[in-house]
Amino acid sequence: MNPTAPNHFASGQVTFLGAGPGDPGLLTLRAVEALASADVLIADPQVLDVVRVHARAQVDTPLQASADEASIPADVPALRDTANLVMTAARAGKRVVRAVTGDPGLDGYVAEEMLACAAEGIVFEVVPGIAAAVGVPAYAGVPLRDAHGTDVRFIDARTADERCWTEVGASDATAVVSTSLDSVAAAAGELVSAGRKPDTPMTVTVAGTTTRQRTWTATLGSVAQVLKAAKVLPSADGGQPVIAVVGERSAAARRDRLSWFESKPLFGWRVLVPRTKEQAASLSDQLVSYGAVSHEVPTIAVEPPRTPQQMERAVKGLVTGRYEWIAFTSVNAVKAVREKFEEYGLDARAFAGIKVAAVGEQTAKALVAFGVKPDLVPSGEQSAAGLLEDWPPYDPVFDPIDRVFLPRADIATETLVAGLIELGWEVDDVTAYRTVRASPPPAETREAIKGGGFDAVLFTSSSTVRNLVGIAGKPHNVTVIACIGPATAKTAEEHGLRVDVMSPEPSVHKLAEALADFGAARRDAALEAGDPVTRPSERRPGSRRRARS
Repeated sequence: MNPTAPNHFASGQVTFLGAGPGDPGLLTLRAVEALASADVLIADPQVLDVVRVHARAQVDTPLQASADEASIPADVPALRDTANLVMTAARAGKRVVRAVTGDPGLDGYVAEEMLACAAEGIVFEVVPGIAAAVGVPAYAGVPLRDAHGTDVRFIDARTADERCWTEVGASDATAVVSTSLDSVAAAAGELVSAGRKPDTPMTVTVAGTTTRQRTWTATLGSVAQVLKAAKVLPSADGGQPVIAVVGERSAAARRDRLSWFESKPLFGWRVLVPRTKEQAASLSDQLVSYGAVSHEVPTIAVEPPRTPQQMERAVKGLVTGRYEWIAFTSVNAVKAVREKFEEYGLDARAFAGIKVAAVGEQTAKALVAFGVKPDLVPSGEQSAAGLLEDWPPYDPVFDPIDRVFLPRADIATETLVAGLIELGWEVDDVTAYRTVRASPPPAETREAIKGGGFDAVLFTSSSTVRNLVGIAGKPHNVTVIACIGPATAKTAEEHGLRVDVMSPEPSVHKLAEALADFGAARRDAALEAGDPVTRPSERRPGSRRRARS
């Protein structure tokens, strides 16, 4: 039956979607579109977290078989539980996304599910994904071909027969072998028995395209000894999948120049970001680009002021022309004013005729998102002091109104208020929001903080130091401590912490850059000394035994 023929049994449809080998960034645009419109999401466990973030909050994600096999037509072969879930949802008229690891075209079980859809006339489509056998070598810095060209053969060691091993062993093709960690030596032995030389170069990659990726360089004859020496075998995790690349054309000697992923400066580091979730988002994205795994722990919570009348009067004053300027010193201040605007049915047009100042790139971005372009952003230091350096003094000739609206936190310093008054301005210093200590993080996170489970922590203010220690305890002494400036570093030292990294500028992004530079220097020093590259958390007692492969 033509898979695109009209659906005579139900109005549902199925998208068989390849989620790639593990890196969420490898999803295609079409995959993201399909996920956004899915009613039901049925995914391989290995990629469920990768795809679920792109689905609607209301999407149904059944985890167990619930289909009535008796309802399957007689001409449709018996199906596995996952296939039954797919068929049941499609028959009910749902838009189903069936997400699989790698590419659906290389999954034999998915082919059965497609045939079942075709047998019932259920409309389906296929969204290709990056196959692990292709994506993992690329992330390991192992090209499958060079300028001279060579054949590439893909082997699934679980299903390969003697004829397959013989054909590949007798050729000089690059062999990409999908196998498991504890079976890779046996696969190497099959190739040697079939005619490949024992000194043929070989790379073995586990957890490819994720921040847990590790790659070992060996030969067909030495791979067992290499993995044993690396203490990854024997292992309780020996059944985890690996991709092994065999062949002279993919010579492992080039990996020192081509290993772009595992050589990222913070590769695999677990970095704690103690900020509110909204503030941490862009910083976390930057850390991920350096190869880190960002873990956000809110240390403060933002709440409305206890007495909202002052804020209400100030917002009304914006509309009636009471102010010449409004100064925003944080994203939270923008959010507080915006929420009050929406409460009164106002929008960005209410800022017409009012000059707007903003401290910090993120604050300016929040204003632009609101529809307001700041008139003044500090040209130097992004702080209250930096804003005062550029703020014009009050001039009764050019400034018809002498008043500034300053919405801010209840614990903000008086630096900006005092400086504006000194410049001749009247200031309405209004508490727009309160900052309170957040609730403690889960016990698992607290244990990781105190036990050295994090490789680094970024402190962006003195309050984040005090609050994190207060709600979760003091970070372990193996954890790299990075501070945004001298005042924050002083607070960290007062709490008994060793400061390893200091940002050259009071910017969260410069702080992340400084941590990346520290990580790169640490990596270079280990390589120069001939030592293995390890994360700071691997230095704590017993961590090597517990470290994941």
